[in-house]
Formats: sequence, C-alpha cells, structure tokens
Amino acid sequence: MKNEKLLKMVLTGVFAALSYVVFTFLQIKLTLPGGDVTSIHLGNAVCVLGALLLGGVYGGLGGAIGMTIGDMFDPYYILLTPKTFLLKFCIGLITGFIAHRLGHITTQTDTKKIFGWTVAATLGGLIFNVIFDPLVGYYYKMLVLGKPAAELTLAWNVTSTSINSVVSTVVAVAVYMALRPALKRAGLFFVIGKDNAKQQSAV
Repeated sequence: MKNEKLLKMVLTGVFAALSYVVFTFLQIKLTLPGGDVTSIHLGNAVCVLGALLLGGVYGGLGGAIGMTIGDMFDPYYILLTPKTFLLKFCIGLITGFIAHRLGHITTQTDTKKIFGWTVAATLGGLIFNVIFDPLVGYYYKMLVLGKPAAELTLAWNVTSTSINSVVSTVVAVAVYMALRPALKRAGLFFVIGKDNAKQQSAV
C-alpha cells in the first residue's frame, strides 16, 4: 500500500472527528452528588477500534484528540482535558500492544485466534480505563482542582466507566470483525507488526 503513513495520519484525523462526535453528541450525561457529572458514551469504542485498525499510536492519538476536544467544549469537563488525553492515548497504546505485538491480529489467518486476540486487546485497553480513569480523576480533582466532592462521585465514576467499557468492548469487536474482510477487499487493510513488509507485498 503506497503512502501508508500519510493515509494513517489522515485516518487518525477521521477517528479523532468520529470520537468527538460520538462522545459529544451521543453521550448520556448524569449529574452526580455535589454538582459533578459523569457520562455514558462510546468514545472509548472509537479509540479501541482505531488502535485495532491503525495501531496503538495512531488509534490512541485519534481517540485522545477527539475526546480531549470534546472536553474542551464542555463546561463540565474542560478542566479534565489533560487527564482525558493521557488516559485515552494509553487505551490505544495498550490495545495496540496486545493486538499487534502479542496477538499479531493483522497477520493471523485463524478467525478464532483473530477474534480471541481482538477481544483480549479490547478488554486490556478498557480494563485499564476502568481502573485508572476513576482513580486518576479522583486524585486530579482532590489535589489539582481541590474538590472534596471527589469522594462522593468516585463510586459513580467507576460504575459509568464500567458500563462504558462493557458496551465499548461489544461494539469495537463487532465492528472490527465486520470491517476487516471489507477493508482487505478494498486494499485498505493495514498490516502491523514485524511481518509487515512481507505481508504488504502479498496484499
């Protein structure tokens, strides 16, 4: 595939726009005790899908940029933008590492193994988020923003993050498995990993 790096950069922008739209316009916002908020959304699913299709760095950047921009235009989340960028980028990196460095999903031919590693990679990235999003958010609010109400909202944030992760896992895996053969037929499937050069020549 010619100009692969350029195409990945363009698609990173597409995923950033998609994650912004999904996070901003399709979220269900919940008001919590103390005036804080949390939300149910599929922004993380876009971040994970990007990592599965483009690799951890590009996918993580797409999700991180999109959701960070979403936070910047939301008065409830604007002060949390550094946390959002860092954590969403890490989701992409972890998902990409498991999917491409450990599972080699783009060079696998066994559908069951592809599915298994895709699920494992998605869960890896999102379980990280379930643990660290509420935890980092708690300390960020307590130490940086000085919000004692963080203690009251921690359990709610864990719950909403867990719901987001379950739904995002189902959506991201289903969409990836459906897109994979279509992208191969269209010549737009990126082969990621140590066998990249050999596999690209065969596409």
